[in-house]
Amino acid sequence: MITHNIVMAESQDQSSVLSLGVGPELIKLRDKLPKLQHVDGAPLRALVVDDEPTLADLVVMGLTICGWDVKVANEGRAAVEEARTFHPDVLVLDWMLPGMDGLEVLSKIRAFSPDVPSLFLTAKDSVQDRIQGLSAGGDDYLTKPFAMEELLIRLHRLVQRSGVISQDSNELTVGDLRMNTRTHEVSRAGEELDLTATQFELLRYLMENAKAVLSKNQILDHVWGFDFGGHSNIVELYISYLRKKIDVDRDPMIHTVRGVGYVIRPA
Repeated sequence: MITHNIVMAESQDQSSVLSLGVGPELIKLRDKLPKLQHVDGAPLRALVVDDEPTLADLVVMGLTICGWDVKVANEGRAAVEEARTFHPDVLVLDWMLPGMDGLEVLSKIRAFSPDVPSLFLTAKDSVQDRIQGLSAGGDDYLTKPFAMEELLIRLHRLVQRSGVISQDSNELTVGDLRMNTRTHEVSRAGEELDLTATQFELLRYLMENAKAVLSKNQILDHVWGFDFGGHSNIVELYISYLRKKIDVDRDPMIHTVRGVGYVIRPA
């Protein structure tokens, strides 16, 4: 592990020893990682929750250098409220927070944002602690002291595996489903999928709005146009076509929300 960048250790009285060397190493790492962003070009969003302001500021600095949009909360209730409006792509959670610990914070945020990935960044380093954190819904676990490079790589991979991102202006990704809007290539888990033009446009609309429930009227307007004179059951028909090509013999990604519409989510 590279440890020359940002290292944090905690003594029993919770004081921190910080060594800062943010500079060329992070720039090199940033340039090596695939460029990830939202399909509209917006940067990735991280919510950092830690009651040590100095440590939180250093994590923010590293993430910002790598192009992330970052918000900080220093206690649990503030973190939950920030998550409601900021809609983070990933959570960086300390476990030992005043009032509401990191496990409870994660539970409350997942109540309204069930798919957001999370990484526990904590001094609790026993095997049992790791098991408890992961069992509570944490997607990854990194103990203090830590290397900033490792933290950034882990967060990058978490976002890459979940939710909708774009690795370039032509690439859409939702879980293991990938679409190139320029070449019209579509694959799931590496297997190429053959779609008609209309199926492709429907899937693109779903992927551009991953995790958002789209009504039949919204889909009709966007895929078939405002002047389409058909019935809304054509949406059901084409959703069934997509499911046969994307979801058969796999964990389903396209879901029906009764009385509302359809949504695509990572499996």
